[in-house]
Amino acid sequence: MKSIVIREIKSFFGSPVGYLVIALFLLINGLFLWVFEGDYNILNSGFADMTPFFTVSPWILLFLIPAVTMRSFSDEKKQGTLELLVTKPLSIWEIASGKFFGAVFLIVLAILPTFLYVYFISSLGFPEGNIDMGSTIGSYFGLLFLIGGYTSIGIYTSTLSENQIVAFIIAVFLCFVFYFGFDGLANVFQGWSSYITIFGMQDHFKSMSRGVLDTRDILYFISLTILFLSFTVFNLKSFKA
Repeated sequence: MKSIVIREIKSFFGSPVGYLVIALFLLINGLFLWVFEGDYNILNSGFADMTPFFTVSPWILLFLIPAVTMRSFSDEKKQGTLELLVTKPLSIWEIASGKFFGAVFLIVLAILPTFLYVYFISSLGFPEGNIDMGSTIGSYFGLLFLIGGYTSIGIYTSTLSENQIVAFIIAVFLCFVFYFGFDGLANVFQGWSSYITIFGMQDHFKSMSRGVLDTRDILYFISLTILFLSFTVFNLKSFKA
């Protein structure tokens, strides 16, 4: 699996893709949080906290992660190298996991510079350092699990078609459904809202953002990630057969 992870990372940074993803994530977040007037502008919010960042980031990642993962297996299928890949002395799970962790590594690299936001916001607080570190740390953990969920969905959809655009659109749709769709359904069927929202990422992400790392939230994200990686492995087995 290590060889696949290294191969993926090299492919990201051997082309403009890796640098572009990191730059776009930081640029879009920076514009919303520090430049554009609106609800997400930290300087105008009057509160020294990271809530605007953790509100905007899931929506940016909803498009950015599918853009990263759309080529994972679609490109292999298009170039005819997927059959060669699955015949390597690696299990299908190792191949899928390698692609997964390679993409996660790139997105985590894009997240790391945002720790500077915590420092800047903390210094803007009154008194200085007046920031809720519990909710901030919980939100970062939640964002990490959210990245895992989005990435597993993107990896799976890349096995569905050799057309990267098709893989991208399906991934965005599924990520949207799992992040926002269930909350939308809960608003429609309010009598069942407490049962419907537990299937959506947003409810669990918000729960972790309160600074409480509940086992139920962690198990939800781990289960969702494993589920879509299992779907990926199932689709790849047809090529090995």
